[in-house]
Order: sequence, then C-alpha cells, then structure tokens
Amino acid sequence: MKTTVILTVLLGMTAVSAYVEELDDTFMETKEETEIWLIEFYSPWCAFCKQLDPVWHAIGSELRSLGSPVRVGKSDATAHTGLAKEFKVRGYPAIMVLKNDRKYNYEGPRTKDGIMDFANRVAGPDVRGLPSQQMFQHVMSRQPVMFVYIGASSPLKGNYTAAAKELIVHTYFFSAGRDILPKDVNIPKLPAVAVFKEDTVLTYSEETDGDLKMWITRERFRSYSKIDSYTLYSMGDTGKMVALALVDDRASWEKSRRYKSLVEQVALNHKELYSKDFYFGYMEGGDYVKGLVMGEVLMPSIIVLNLSNDGYFLPPIVMETEQHLMDFLNGVLDKSFEVREDKSSLLNLIVYTYVTRFEFMFNIHVSINIFNMSIISLHIKMVTYTHLNTHTQINT
Repeated sequence: MKTTVILTVLLGMTAVSAYVEELDDTFMETKEETEIWLIEFYSPWCAFCKQLDPVWHAIGSELRSLGSPVRVGKSDATAHTGLAKEFKVRGYPAIMVLKNDRKYNYEGPRTKDGIMDFANRVAGPDVRGLPSQQMFQHVMSRQPVMFVYIGASSPLKGNYTAAAKELIVHTYFFSAGRDILPKDVNIPKLPAVAVFKEDTVLTYSEETDGDLKMWITRERFRSYSKIDSYTLYSMGDTGKMVALALVDDRASWEKSRRYKSLVEQVALNHKELYSKDFYFGYMEGGDYVKGLVMGEVLMPSIIVLNLSNDGYFLPPIVMETEQHLMDFLNGVLDKSFEVREDKSSLLNLIVYTYVTRFEFMFNIHVSINIFNMSIISLHIKMVTYTHLNTHTQINT
C-alpha cells in the first residue's frame, strides 16, 4: 500500500514537472517564431527561487489544462549565461514573457494568480476590442481600472497602441465605438482615450495631461487600495507621493481600522484636491516601509512617502479627523514640513549590485547566509534586501 502511494505521488510530480521545460543556451535558436513563453530565470543558491518553484510548476500545469498558448519554462541563469544575457537578467528570480521576439518583464507579486494574469494579458492582443455593450459592462465589472480608446483610426489611436505595447505588462487596454459605451457615459469629443475607475470617467487631454504614456502610468492605480511592496515600487515611477496607513490588525485593531478609514475618506472625498499629487492606501505590517526609512515606525501610523528621492513625512500630531490629515497633506505640499531622508536604500543597492555582479562575472555561487550576514553587519533590514532582490534592475 505504501509503495502504491509513493508511486502515485512520484507520477503526479513527474506529470506536473512535464509542463515546465528546462531551457538552455540553445533556446533562442530552437524555439518556433510564433511561440509564446513564460520563463523563470533562477539561481541554485537563491532562496526566493526555491520558494517559487512549486508555484511555477502549478502555473505550468494550470496553463496547460486551460489550453493556453503560453508555454512555461525555467533556466538556471548561472549555468546558461548566454540565455540570461540575451534576456538581460539582473536578479533572481526574473520572470519574463517572450512574444514575437519581444521580452516583457514581470514586476508583480510572486503568486500564481498574479503571474498567470500577467502571462495571459501579455499573450493576448495589446489592445482588445469590445464588440458590444454587454461585453463592455462585463469587462468593467472585472477591471477596477479600465483604459479604453473610443473612436475611429487616428494619430491618437496610434499613440495609444504604442503605449499599450509597452504598458501591457501592467494593465489591460481596450477599444470601443461610441455606441458601445454605457448610456450614462458622455464623451463629447472623439477620438478619445478614457479611463474608467471608481464610478468615474477621466478623459485624456494632451494639452493638460502631457504625454499619453505618462498619463496612463499615473492613472493605472486606484485612488485608494491595499498596497504591497510591489505596488509601492511601481508607484515610484509616477512622480506622485504615497499617503499610507500602516496597520496591524493583530494589535490595536480599532486604531488601525480608524486610520484606514481616515485615509480612504480623504482619498475618495477630496480627489480634486489631492489625486494629482498623492496615491492613497494602506499597508499591512509595514515591514517594507520600516526597511525603507530605517527606523521604528510605530504601528498603526500614517506616513507620506516620496519615492522619487527616498524621502518621507511623519505627521506632527495624532491624526484624528479628516481635517487633521488634510492639514498634514497640505503641509507636505507647501513644504511646511521638513522631509526626512534616509540613504540606507542606496547603501543596500550598492551591496546588492556588488554581489550580483560578482556572481555574474565570476560565476561564484555566493551563499545566501553569507550575504545575509553582510547585510546585518551594515545594519540593513532583510526586508529591504528582499524587495531589491525581487525588483532591482542593475545596469552592467
């Protein structure tokens, strides 16, 4: 009986593994031109890669069972350095989609749902047409932020399509005719690019909004949402600051709930005042922020982050009302409050860059424990290293 169970488990593991192909330096020469690939680049010493491995095999199995055109592979970047160089791998694990010889880098959470959504989004058309009002409503009910081009062919559509080709890694893009829009939506001038989110419709204007791609980058986030380190990292490209409620529901539950509600109320009730300069949200635990500011941030608390210069602001008083928070935000905008800066993230980046380059240049498998010890000796929190190891792109 025990032998039968073990054999069944081994056969199951073999079947799952069969859906993930090991790729080497010959991959680019042997693949078919029309194939779409989801690829993980890993290193044998990378702890994060080992944690991802069962998720990766589950993704391969599920995509195959769904009949997806996406093939799933993985490659040891320390052994197959030619392929890693072709894909410009700079950290582990690196996750990419290859489609029509174009490489798309994934920067989201290392979860099965997140990675599969990325793969399916990139594998499809850059701009998806919406043929009916029913389809429009269906998509809008599933997409918290929805970009739509409305109208016939035009230079604006060309710019929209070009932006979609690059930004499809982050969000979906759609197109529709005027007759497909919901009856309560009025777009006075066509062609137009609009974003539908939170029961509002914003229309792009080159005159007031500037570059279309940058406008999409700024508007692709909700006004208020749960924020993790991946989202926070992406927000750093927009030039906006982030007003965060750092909460811990395991302790001080009532105060955490009040801070979350306070930030949400200001975000949604005063969009016209603050949406141009701030994103709003909450972060559970706040470990990444603690690593970023290199100080003990009391939990729960409210903080404003300026990710463009690693600066941050802490309120001078306890935040009890909407007006308290608005006064704090106004003080940040008019520079009444001094920005606090911390160069720890720069030091972290220097250490990470050195170790990564050492690995690539000499193919020496640095022990993750030794690396952790070097970080501790420099008083750098491991959580920040985790963030950089997952995200940072190092120029070589």
